Amino acid sequence: MSGLAEVLSGRAPQGAYHWVSNWSPDEIRHTVEHAGWRFAHLEGARIESVPDLHEALSQALDLPEYYGRNLDALAECLAELPEKQLLLWDTWSVLARAEPRVFSIAVDLLGESLTLLLRGPGPETGLPTLG
Repeated sequence: MSGLAEVLSGRAPQGAYHWVSNWSPDEIRHTVEHAGWRFAHLEGARIESVPDLHEALSQALDLPEYYGRNLDALAECLAELPEKQLLLWDTWSVLARAEPRVFSIAVDLLGESLTLLLRGPGPETGLPTLG
C-alpha cells in the first residue's frame, strides 16, 4: 500500500511526514478528495519569511478572518479544522533554512491537527518518511 493510501485509509496516524512523490498537486488533490478528505497545498518556494508563512497558511487552509497571523493564533485556528485534512507542502526547505525555529514549531502544530506531507529535499527534521 502506498504511503498516501495508508494515510487516507487511517493506517498511518495523523502527523507530519516527509513524502516522495512525482504526482502533481492536482492528482494528489483528486485522490485525497475522492477519499473524503480535505486537501490544501503550500508552494514553499514563495514562503521565505514568517509573514509569508502565515499568509500562505491562511489562504491554503481557509483560516478565519480573525486569524492573528502568529503561532498562538495558528494553534487556536488549527484546533477548529475538521478531521481528515491533508496539507501538502512542496519546497518546504526555503522556510526551514530561513526560519528554522518557526518552521519547526509550525510543523509540530500542523502535525498535531492534520496530516502534513513535506515534499522535496531539505534539512534534516527527524520526521518519519511516508512510504
